[in-house]
Amino acid sequence: MNCKPGLAAISVAVALAGCGTCSGPALPPAQVETHTKVIDSACSWTKPIYLEKTDVLSDSTARAVLEHNRTGAKVCGWRPLAK
Repeated sequence: MNCKPGLAAISVAVALAGCGTCSGPALPPAQVETHTKVIDSACSWTKPIYLEKTDVLSDSTARAVLEHNRTGAKVCGWRPLAK
């Protein structure tokens, strides 16, 4: 039973030895660069909606077609058909 005080001393010494650090040159903090890159592939699979003179549309469908074609012209560079 005499070895318990020695065991406690060794345990404390080992625990304290783990806290030591080697001091070296201080490293600058890491710089984080964030860049947002938007990849819009909708222009590769969407097309303008063309209408014939004989097409009959409701007002809401006509507005939806017009909005679709205006957005495509703005985002994808769609141009009207040459006459």
